[in-house]
Parts: sequence; structure tokens; C-alpha cells
Amino acid sequence: MIEFDRVTVTYDGAAAPALRDVSFTVPEGELALVIGRTGSGKSTLLRAINGLVPHFTGGTLAGRVLVNGRDTKDYRPRDLADVVGIVGQDPMAGFVTDTVEDELAYSMESLGVPPDVMRRRVEETLDLLGLADVRDRPLTALSGGQRQRTAIGAALTSHPAVLVLDEPTSALDPQAAEEVLAALQRLVHDLGVTVVMAEHRLERVIQYADRVVEISGAVTGGLPAGRAGAVSTGLPADLMVTAPVAPPVVELGRLAGWSPMPLSVRDARRAAGVLRERLGDHRPISRVAVIGKEIARCNDLVVSYGNVPALRGVSLTLQAGEVIALMGRNGAGKSTLLNALVGLVQPRSGSVAAAGLDPRRTKPKQLVKAVGLVPQEPADLLYAPTVAEECAGADSDFRVAAGSCRALLERLAPDVDDQMHPRDLSEGQRLCLALAVVLCGAPPLLLLDEPTRGLDYGAKRRLVEILRELAADGHAVVLSTHDVEMVAEVATRVLVLADGELVSDGDTATVIAGSPAFAPQVAKILAPLPFLTVGEVATALERAS
Repeated sequence: MIEFDRVTVTYDGAAAPALRDVSFTVPEGELALVIGRTGSGKSTLLRAINGLVPHFTGGTLAGRVLVNGRDTKDYRPRDLADVVGIVGQDPMAGFVTDTVEDELAYSMESLGVPPDVMRRRVEETLDLLGLADVRDRPLTALSGGQRQRTAIGAALTSHPAVLVLDEPTSALDPQAAEEVLAALQRLVHDLGVTVVMAEHRLERVIQYADRVVEISGAVTGGLPAGRAGAVSTGLPADLMVTAPVAPPVVELGRLAGWSPMPLSVRDARRAAGVLRERLGDHRPISRVAVIGKEIARCNDLVVSYGNVPALRGVSLTLQAGEVIALMGRNGAGKSTLLNALVGLVQPRSGSVAAAGLDPRRTKPKQLVKAVGLVPQEPADLLYAPTVAEECAGADSDFRVAAGSCRALLERLAPDVDDQMHPRDLSEGQRLCLALAVVLCGAPPLLLLDEPTRGLDYGAKRRLVEILRELAADGHAVVLSTHDVEMVAEVATRVLVLADGELVSDGDTATVIAGSPAFAPQVAKILAPLPFLTVGEVATALERAS
């Protein structure tokens, strides 16, 4: 169905190819998982499948990409639309209509599908992806997860033979992600659709993959020039033994010396009996925050969008030294709460105070020194024509030493080219740049909305280190996230929202360890032992030896 034959992709002005001498095939009815570090070239590979590379992105493509027998050099993206459906990292960038139902129908209208067939497929897709209750809602009024499901649905309705997905679960809560992955499994197994998916959250998808395509990073990793952008393929269990990016279940398997390498929680639990015995009575070291003064407060906060309630009487206090995870299903009100704390939404009633200020009545120049927000769309914060100018502007705005922002970016995403335009960065690199810009100001209250979208495991570990340092220095950090593994690593407290109400508020282990939806992989594998991360297990084993 898909064949790459000695493909090399080089962008104008780039020091090295984004992909180098790539050859592999994906047969009909398989799910191929593309993995690699942030900025390694995954999106380039995906875009080459429907001809966006090089017809839209520019650069040169040597070799051949064949899709259902069509050479993408001869067929432009519009000529492959009946065969390939594609969903990018930024759903809003691909929308062409105003409402959910219209977006689902658009691709079929373009292909001339009969109206009665269109209606049936729209209804099927609304039910499949849980979008029926927002069918008439404007796309701009959707949560990030609802937008992502709409984008996936818009690609599915035309019934493509090949479905290409770039980070399809990054903005989805665990339940919604499982629903989407189950739908993809049905497409692969029952209808013979070929799915090619790039995803950083391997803990969600690795067990479903038929094959793995691993890209050696063109940007990170310190690889020899001849290896940058190279690709290797194989069975998931084989490649995961040595892959530089791996989910917690694999990291735990490496630590315990399990063979064959388990890829699912179920298989890992079966292998974990000896490990539980080795851990014995040892318990993880308690994660206790050194709590300082109050940084922010909400009192009976109510926010609505028109007649749609978003927050219903939320009251909470945020204190210095805390790293707080804000969790809940898509549309629960998480982003609204962050926006209220930074003054971007007008409460219907109740009050908000951040660093002693009323966000709605404080001038932006003063507020930015008290509260920093990295939104779901990091490009909203980036205006300069190059990475270097963006970093220099942040240093100047926050009156910090020259090079401070660039140093933060280097920690998060090493070796990003200073002269690149921010829009030409990968999604993960762009997020790292936005994070560096906001972190540079070191505000007392730091708000991060889905801060791990597009980040590989190494980048997330580096972000965890920075957030821990900020908390230790007396800042309060709030993460709105669906990334349960990130929460397990860094959060000292978890808040759970449901339909705009605060339904849970407690320490991390208490809230997430026993939750079917929010428990991390290690907690599920080693239950009833109270471990959340591989690092906690490694420390306990050292104490036991």
C-alpha cells in the first residue's frame, strides 16, 4: 500500500537532510507507528505520504514514495485525496468550515459523494468519536480535544484507504484517546485501512502497532552526520529493546530484565511477580512540597460562554512550592480555569486573584511579571522572524541577562537552529520555544496548558527538572494536562474538574494511583504497591540491594 524507495528529503538552507535514504513498506491493513525524538523528521515522513512534501513544503525529494501505486512526485495532494486522509498536529490549521457537522461533510462534498451517503457517514462518525453533542457547535468554541476528534472525523468520512495521523491523541483525555484508538483498530482490522501514525505518548499506542518506523533524529541526539534522518523498521517488541524513546512499561521491563519485552500493562503484570517480591516492604520516597505563601486564589468562580457553563463555583488556593496538575476529560473547564487566572475570560460571578492582583484589572505589562501562561497553541506567543530574535526579545522584555531564554531553550530542545522561523520548527520545538519565552520571566504563578504536546520522553524529563527547580525557588506551577505519566513524575497535588466543577483535590498518589483513567502505567503494573514511576522503582531496588 505504501512504499518508500531510497527517499531523501532536504529542505532549502538545511544543514542536513530531514530524511536520509529511507526505504520501507507498509502493507494494506497495518498500523505503522512512527517514533523518534522531537524534531527528528516524523512530520516530514508523514507529509511525504500524501505529497505535501515537497509539493507544498518545498525542498527536494529524491527517491520515490508510492501510495496505492501512485508516485507522489506525479500526484499532488489534491490528486491523492481519495486515497489518503491526513490529520496534522494543529487541527485548526486544517479546518475549512465553521461547525463540526460541516467539517465532517466537507471532504465528501469535494469528492462528490452522494448526499444520502454523506448523511449516513456523518452520523456514523459523530457516534464513533463522541461528537454528537457538539455537532452544531462552532469549531472555534471547541476544546482542544474536541477539535482533534473533529479533525480525525473529517479525515475518516471520505473512507480513505490510507489514514495518516500526526500526534492524534496528544490533546485527548485518556478515555477519549482509548475511544479513538479503538476506532482506528476497527478500521485496520475490519476494513483493511492502512494507518500511519506518529505519536510521542507511546504508552497509549505501542501495543496496537503492527510495525514501528524509528527515525534517527536530524536535530537531536548527537548522531553522526551519516545517521541523521535515517530510518529503521521492525516489530515493536524487537525495536523497543534498544529504542531511544520508550514508554514506562518498556523502561520498567529494561530495569527488571524482562524478556520478551512486554508492551502492554497486561503482559507486564504477568511478568511482574518477581519484581514485586524484590521490592518487598520498600515504599517510594514521599513527594512532599515545601509550601510557602499563597500565590493565587479563586472564590466561587463561575464562567460561562453564552448559555454554556464552563466553571461552576470553583474555589481553590494555590501556594508557592506546589506543582499542581489540573486534570479532567476534554471540555471539563481546565483551559477556562487557566484563562481566568490570567484574566483572559470574564467571570460571571466569584473572584480571582493571582500574585495579589485582579487579572482583569491589571495592565498586561504588570500582569506578565506575576502570571505566565503557555497556551495550547504555542505559536500564539511567537512573533519574531527567527528563533534568535524571539529569545533576545524575551530577554529584553523580562530584563534578564542576554542568553537566558536561549539557555532555557537549549535545555528543553538542544540544537535548534537560531535562524529558523518559529513556524518552520516542529510542533514540539515550537512548544519548547514558547515554554522558554515564558519561563524566562520566572513569574510567581506559571500556567501551562497541555505542555507536553509534541515532546518526546527526553524533552519531558528536562521540563520536569525545570519545573522542580521553579517550585523549589518558591513558584507555583499549574499544569493542565492529559499526560498521566508527566503528572506522576512531577505533580505534588492533583485537581480534577468534571463539567466545570472541582470534584477532587489531593496529593498525587491519592488521586491518581487507584483511578482507572488517570493511573500511570507503573501504578497499574505493580498494584497494590504504591509506585507511580520507573524512577521510584529504581530507587527502591537500590535500597533493597
